[in-house]
Amino acid sequence: MIFASEDSVATAQGVASNEVDARAEQRLEAELGKDLLRFSTAGSVDDGKSTLIGRLLYDSQNVYEDHVRAVTRNATIDFAQLTDGLRAEREQGITIDVAYRYFSTPKRKFIIADTPGHEQYTRNMATGASTADVAIVLVDARKGILDQTRRHACIAALLGIPIVLAAINKMDLVDFSQEVFDRHHRDLQALAKQLEIPELIAVPVSAIDGDNVVHRSQRMPWYNGPSLLELLETVPLAIDRANAGFRLPVQRVLRPHQDFRGFAGQITAGTVHPGDEILALPSGRRTRVRSITTWDGDLDVARAPQSVVLTLEDETDLSRGDMIASVAAAPHKTAHFEATVVWMHSTPLRPGATYFLKHASQTVRARVVEIRSRIHVEHLEHHPAQQLALNDIGQVIIATSRPILADLYRDSRATGSLILIDPTDNTTAGAGMIRSITDTSTSALDRATRGLLVVGNRPELASQLEQTLLQAAALVLRTRVPVSPRLVAIAHLGALVLIESDSSGPITFTAVQGADITPREVAFEQPDEIFNEVQRLGTIPTGEDDNDNGLGI
Repeated sequence: MIFASEDSVATAQGVASNEVDARAEQRLEAELGKDLLRFSTAGSVDDGKSTLIGRLLYDSQNVYEDHVRAVTRNATIDFAQLTDGLRAEREQGITIDVAYRYFSTPKRKFIIADTPGHEQYTRNMATGASTADVAIVLVDARKGILDQTRRHACIAALLGIPIVLAAINKMDLVDFSQEVFDRHHRDLQALAKQLEIPELIAVPVSAIDGDNVVHRSQRMPWYNGPSLLELLETVPLAIDRANAGFRLPVQRVLRPHQDFRGFAGQITAGTVHPGDEILALPSGRRTRVRSITTWDGDLDVARAPQSVVLTLEDETDLSRGDMIASVAAAPHKTAHFEATVVWMHSTPLRPGATYFLKHASQTVRARVVEIRSRIHVEHLEHHPAQQLALNDIGQVIIATSRPILADLYRDSRATGSLILIDPTDNTTAGAGMIRSITDTSTSALDRATRGLLVVGNRPELASQLEQTLLQAAALVLRTRVPVSPRLVAIAHLGALVLIESDSSGPITFTAVQGADITPREVAFEQPDEIFNEVQRLGTIPTGEDDNDNGLGI
């Protein structure tokens, strides 16, 4: 019998441990090197979305055994409960919240957003689909395209999702009929053409039995296409943020000591290298990137969606809410734009309402100027509307208290999207996608900030208003000289004259358009609200009746 020494045993254990660590590192590197695809599921209630995702996870071996045992009853697995996590969902057999699931195959990593099908939870569906590269829209083979199917396909199109996979489910209940599949396929292609969806691919599946979910079905010999998972593993990542114009909304300024000043944020689009020329916005100053810093050290290149700290070659005034962008493709500086809004609040959206608007890392006050139309998703038509109710989708005009740095949604999701927040309870009231932009350099804004604003004996308010107006790129003259023809002439040249006095009377604004210099009372006390009202009064044509709605909006 040969006895090994303690040293040799320890050496062998050390070698084995090193080999395990090396294999683990190799697996981790391989996993990190895979592409990431985000996709969402959508469709009408009881179309089998959760069952489909449960079957996809189970057949691709991405579910733990104890989880499978927990949802197994009488030797039958309830695949829907693998994703329906809320107690209310399990009891009602429906999906309410957005359920996110993560899994991977040898070819790709995936993040699934399993979204609800009920109409009252449309806002949750929009939230889950907002970051998706691909949408899976389910259709019950027995029922065909329903109103909620159209609604979800419409939202997917509005969100700019370039690829839609139409899973025609429950084929086992129609005897795997090719005729049924072909009929639904034609209807779906017509819907895709109407919605201008770039690519729609239909797949016949049976989620409960697993046909064409992960493995190709033997019960539908007439279908020669790939399974659903094969499509997910091979569809192109059409939303390539790294090749867009560079955008980094500043989230925080880091200054650990006097020799370092860095601007932290997540790159929402594009690529950056040390030495690249950039724009510091909103000032418009040009400078170059000195370094790209991360926790792991400096980088030679960074791209979306990495979070980094940039240092610049010149001293530059930037703070949270500002943006660093490429010189060649700068974002629009705007305080007036049109957006498609998915309304998520029980209180309807009406013209004149004010909200907080969250865009990138900036939050400003905003006013809904006009509701252009409401989209009738069942027939995909635009109808005139006085308001948007819960789950409605419409085209609206929005004016902000100060300019934001935005892109069209089709060009950049991150800087082309926004949320509206109810100022009374801080709940998310709506989600928007910017469709058209009016730059702040246009004559409409110039006219809006031309005039005489009399604030009286309110020195603190005057200082706050001066800062708000300067941030909006307005030309401001602050004075205690009473209203005079000379001040009117200065306002005609494009200035906003901010007049203080010893009076405690009402705040008034006089827009200088033509010969009409009639003062109008401003029934607000907050600087942003006063600025909004000044913009509104400044853009009313001469002689137009100024009947507000009692709220001063």
